[in-house]
Amino acid sequence: MEHLIKLDIEKHSDNGETYYVATSPDIQGLVAEGATVSESIAIAKDIAEIILADQFEKKQLLPEVPEKMRYSLILDY
Repeated sequence: MEHLIKLDIEKHSDNGETYYVATSPDIQGLVAEGATVSESIAIAKDIAEIILADQFEKKQLLPEVPEKMRYSLILDY
């Protein structure tokens, strides 16, 4: 069963290097850092699965994916 998880992604710059940090208001403790938005999302997905496996055992469930939702597509061209 699929569940909807919101991610907040912030762009950061440090010493001329840009990176992105993803956190989630839905999953406490989820913090993922990547060189690109796509990389931070992929890392966040992996971390979310680990955290959710633990939460599933504790019966803490997330909302299911709704019939309709908006997704921002990121293109690099």
